[in-house]
Amino acid sequence: MKPTKNNQTEIIVTGFGGQGIILAGRILGMSASLGDHKESTLVQAYGPESRGGACNAQVIISDKPIHYPYVNKPHILVAMSQAGYDKFVPALTPDAILLVDQDLVHPENAPCDHFAISATRMAENLGNKMMANIIMIGFCTAITQAVSTEAALATIVQSVPKGTEARNIEAYNKGFDYGLSTLKGREKRAAGQTGALAQ
Repeated sequence: MKPTKNNQTEIIVTGFGGQGIILAGRILGMSASLGDHKESTLVQAYGPESRGGACNAQVIISDKPIHYPYVNKPHILVAMSQAGYDKFVPALTPDAILLVDQDLVHPENAPCDHFAISATRMAENLGNKMMANIIMIGFCTAITQAVSTEAALATIVQSVPKGTEARNIEAYNKGFDYGLSTLKGREKRAAGQTGALAQ
Protein backbone atom coordinates (compact mmCIF):
# COMPACT_ATOMS: atom_id res chain seq x y z
CA MET A 1 0.00 0.00 0.00
CA LYS A 2 1.19 3.53 -0.72
CA PRO A 3 2.43 5.51 2.29
CA THR A 4 -0.11 8.15 3.20
CA LYS A 5 0.30 11.74 4.27
CA ASN A 6 1.84 11.96 7.77
CA ASN A 7 1.90 8.15 7.77
CA GLN A 8 -1.82 8.35 8.51
CA THR A 9 -4.28 5.81 7.09
CA GLU A 10 -7.98 6.73 7.01
CA ILE A 11 -10.47 3.88 6.66
CA ILE A 12 -14.25 3.74 6.34
CA VAL A 13 -16.08 0.44 6.84
CA THR A 14 -19.69 0.69 5.72
CA GLY A 15 -22.69 -1.61 5.41
CA PHE A 16 -26.02 -2.16 7.12
CA GLY A 17 -26.89 -2.89 10.74
CA GLY A 18 -26.49 -6.54 11.71
CA GLN A 19 -23.35 -7.11 9.58
CA GLY A 20 -20.93 -6.34 12.40
CA ILE A 21 -19.63 -3.19 10.70
CA ILE A 22 -18.87 -1.36 13.96
CA LEU A 23 -17.13 -4.45 15.36
CA ALA A 24 -14.99 -4.62 12.21
CA GLY A 25 -13.98 -0.98 12.68
CA ARG A 26 -13.27 -1.57 16.36
CA ILE A 27 -11.08 -4.59 15.56
CA LEU A 28 -9.06 -2.58 13.01
CA GLY A 29 -8.61 0.34 15.42
CA MET A 30 -7.72 -1.85 18.41
CA SER A 31 -5.33 -3.95 16.29
CA ALA A 32 -3.49 -0.77 15.33
CA SER A 33 -3.27 0.65 18.86
CA LEU A 34 -2.86 -2.44 21.05
CA GLY A 35 -1.07 -4.75 18.64
CA ASP A 36 0.89 -2.45 16.32
CA HIS A 37 1.44 0.30 18.95
CA LYS A 38 0.12 3.11 16.76
CA GLU A 39 -2.39 5.86 17.42
CA SER A 40 -5.95 5.12 16.33
CA THR A 41 -9.43 6.59 16.58
CA LEU A 42 -12.88 5.14 15.89
CA VAL A 43 -16.03 7.08 15.09
CA GLN A 44 -19.22 5.09 14.54
CA ALA A 45 -22.46 6.18 12.93
CA TYR A 46 -25.80 4.41 12.65
CA GLY A 47 -28.72 5.13 10.36
CA PRO A 48 -32.18 5.88 11.77
CA GLU A 49 -32.78 2.20 12.59
CA SER A 50 -29.71 0.21 13.58
CA ARG A 51 -30.55 -3.26 12.30
CA GLY A 52 -30.92 -3.03 8.53
CA GLY A 53 -30.17 0.72 8.50
CA ALA A 54 -26.96 2.13 7.07
CA CYS A 55 -24.01 2.28 9.41
CA ASN A 56 -20.32 3.02 9.16
CA ALA A 57 -17.17 2.97 11.22
CA GLN A 58 -14.47 5.54 10.56
CA VAL A 59 -10.99 4.48 11.65
CA ILE A 60 -7.81 6.55 11.56
CA ILE A 61 -4.44 4.89 12.13
CA SER A 62 -1.37 7.06 12.55
CA ASP A 63 2.23 7.12 13.81
CA LYS A 64 1.50 10.51 15.42
CA PRO A 65 -1.27 11.87 17.65
CA ILE A 66 -4.57 12.26 15.76
CA HIS A 67 -6.17 15.67 16.16
CA TYR A 68 -9.36 15.14 14.15
CA PRO A 69 -11.14 11.76 14.31
CA TYR A 70 -13.45 12.11 11.28
CA VAL A 71 -12.53 10.75 7.86
CA ASN A 72 -13.02 13.14 4.94
CA LYS A 73 -11.06 11.36 2.21
CA PRO A 74 -10.73 7.65 2.97
CA HIS A 75 -7.55 5.91 1.81
CA ILE A 76 -9.44 2.62 2.21
CA LEU A 77 -13.20 2.09 1.78
CA VAL A 78 -14.62 -1.29 2.80
CA ALA A 79 -18.18 -1.50 1.44
CA MET A 80 -20.54 -4.30 2.46
CA SER A 81 -23.74 -2.71 1.15
CA GLN A 82 -24.66 -0.88 -2.03
CA ALA A 83 -26.13 2.04 -0.06
CA GLY A 84 -22.89 2.40 1.90
CA TYR A 85 -20.84 2.30 -1.29
CA ASP A 86 -23.09 4.87 -3.00
CA LYS A 87 -22.80 7.21 0.00
CA PHE A 88 -19.00 7.18 0.27
CA VAL A 89 -17.79 6.63 -3.30
CA PRO A 90 -17.78 10.40 -4.05
CA ALA A 91 -15.12 10.84 -1.33
CA LEU A 92 -12.69 8.38 -2.96
CA THR A 93 -9.60 9.67 -4.76
CA PRO A 94 -7.81 7.82 -7.60
CA ASP A 95 -5.11 6.50 -5.23
CA ALA A 96 -7.60 5.08 -2.69
CA ILE A 97 -8.29 1.36 -2.31
CA LEU A 98 -11.85 0.02 -2.46
CA LEU A 99 -12.82 -3.40 -1.05
CA VAL A 100 -16.32 -4.74 -1.66
CA ASP A 101 -18.49 -7.75 -0.88
CA GLN A 102 -19.07 -8.67 -4.51
CA ASP A 103 -22.51 -10.25 -3.97
CA LEU A 104 -23.83 -7.10 -2.29
CA VAL A 105 -21.99 -4.22 -3.96
CA HIS A 106 -21.60 -3.42 -7.66
CA PRO A 107 -18.98 -0.68 -7.88
CA GLU A 108 -20.12 1.15 -11.01
CA ASN A 109 -17.59 3.77 -12.13
CA ALA A 110 -15.29 3.27 -9.14
CA PRO A 111 -12.74 6.09 -9.24
CA CYS A 112 -9.92 3.91 -7.87
CA ASP A 113 -8.50 0.41 -7.78
CA HIS A 114 -10.95 -2.09 -6.30
CA PHE A 115 -10.87 -5.63 -4.98
CA ALA A 116 -13.86 -7.94 -4.48
CA ILE A 117 -14.57 -10.94 -2.26
CA SER A 118 -17.77 -12.93 -1.64
CA ALA A 119 -17.46 -12.41 2.11
CA THR A 120 -21.10 -13.12 3.00
CA ARG A 121 -21.27 -16.24 0.82
CA MET A 122 -17.98 -17.53 2.27
CA ALA A 123 -19.31 -16.92 5.79
CA GLU A 124 -22.50 -18.85 4.95
CA ASN A 125 -20.33 -21.73 3.71
CA LEU A 126 -18.54 -21.68 7.08
CA GLY A 127 -21.94 -21.99 8.72
CA ASN A 128 -22.37 -18.45 10.06
CA LYS A 129 -23.30 -15.46 7.93
CA MET A 130 -22.35 -13.21 10.88
CA MET A 131 -18.65 -13.89 10.25
CA ALA A 132 -18.62 -12.03 6.92
CA ASN A 133 -17.12 -9.00 8.71
CA ILE A 134 -14.21 -11.13 10.02
CA ILE A 135 -13.60 -12.54 6.52
CA MET A 136 -13.56 -8.95 5.25
CA ILE A 137 -11.00 -7.93 7.91
CA GLY A 138 -8.74 -10.76 6.73
CA PHE A 139 -9.17 -9.65 3.12
CA CYS A 140 -8.50 -6.00 4.04
CA THR A 141 -5.36 -6.92 5.99
CA ALA A 142 -3.93 -8.95 3.08
CA ILE A 143 -4.65 -6.27 0.46
CA THR A 144 -3.81 -3.08 2.38
CA GLN A 145 -1.55 -4.12 5.27
CA ALA A 146 -3.27 -1.40 7.31
CA VAL A 147 -2.71 -3.57 10.41
CA SER A 148 -0.55 -6.62 11.01
CA THR A 149 -2.02 -10.13 10.93
CA GLU A 150 -0.68 -10.85 14.44
CA ALA A 151 -2.45 -7.78 15.84
CA ALA A 152 -5.69 -8.52 13.94
CA LEU A 153 -5.85 -12.14 15.13
CA ALA A 154 -5.09 -11.22 18.75
CA THR A 155 -7.82 -8.56 18.69
CA ILE A 156 -10.37 -10.88 17.04
CA VAL A 157 -9.80 -13.49 19.76
CA GLN A 158 -10.50 -10.81 22.42
CA SER A 159 -13.51 -9.34 20.59
CA VAL A 160 -15.68 -12.30 19.53
CA PRO A 161 -18.02 -14.29 21.81
CA LYS A 162 -16.35 -16.93 23.97
CA GLY A 163 -16.33 -20.32 22.28
CA THR A 164 -16.32 -18.87 18.74
CA GLU A 165 -12.63 -17.91 18.64
CA ALA A 166 -11.46 -20.85 16.48
CA ARG A 167 -14.24 -20.34 13.92
CA ASN A 168 -13.52 -16.62 13.70
CA ILE A 169 -9.80 -17.27 13.21
CA GLU A 170 -10.74 -19.66 10.39
CA ALA A 171 -12.95 -16.93 8.88
CA TYR A 172 -10.12 -14.37 9.10
CA ASN A 173 -7.66 -16.79 7.47
CA LYS A 174 -10.13 -17.50 4.64
CA GLY A 175 -10.38 -13.77 3.86
CA PHE A 176 -6.63 -13.24 4.24
CA ASP A 177 -5.73 -16.16 1.95
CA TYR A 178 -8.24 -14.99 -0.65
CA GLY A 179 -6.66 -11.51 -0.51
CA LEU A 180 -3.17 -12.92 -1.03
CA SER A 181 -4.29 -15.07 -3.97
CA THR A 182 -6.08 -12.04 -5.49
CA LEU A 183 -2.85 -10.02 -5.32
CA LYS A 184 -0.85 -12.94 -6.74
CA GLY A 185 -3.32 -13.29 -9.63
CA ARG A 186 -2.94 -9.59 -10.44
CA GLU A 187 0.86 -9.84 -10.38
CA LYS A 188 0.74 -12.79 -12.78
CA ARG A 189 -1.59 -10.95 -15.15
CA ALA A 190 0.61 -7.83 -15.02
CA ALA A 191 3.73 -9.93 -15.69
CA GLY A 192 1.93 -11.63 -18.60
CA GLN A 193 1.02 -8.26 -20.06
CA THR A 194 4.57 -6.89 -19.80
CA GLY A 195 5.87 -10.13 -21.31
CA ALA A 196 3.43 -9.71 -24.21
CA LEU A 197 4.46 -6.09 -24.70
CA ALA A 198 8.17 -6.98 -24.71
CA GLN A 199 7.77 -9.48 -27.55
